[in-house]
Amino acid sequence: MSLSSEDISRIAHLARLQLRPEESERMLTQINGFFDIVGQMRAVDTRGIEPLAHPVAANQTIALRLREDKATEVIDREANMRNAPAREAGLFLVPKVIE
Repeated sequence: MSLSSEDISRIAHLARLQLRPEESERMLTQINGFFDIVGQMRAVDTRGIEPLAHPVAANQTIALRLREDKATEVIDREANMRNAPAREAGLFLVPKVIE
């Protein structure tokens, strides 16, 4: 896939960018270069290759340092609600924003 100058102009318009002609040409070259790299990666046969959890895992065994999932503090609902300008049944009341 490659983009044309018209595609760059349309993308710039959608992004609300004003590109000078030399910037537009540079952007076209860079984006098409990116698409070339993606095309090369897609051409590689990856059938039978398991996905990696970490890029280093291909070369060495890696132990992920995951913390234990446990509650460490108690949330004081009443203390949090003290600063609420309006509340009802333990919930913050806010002005209606959708008509």
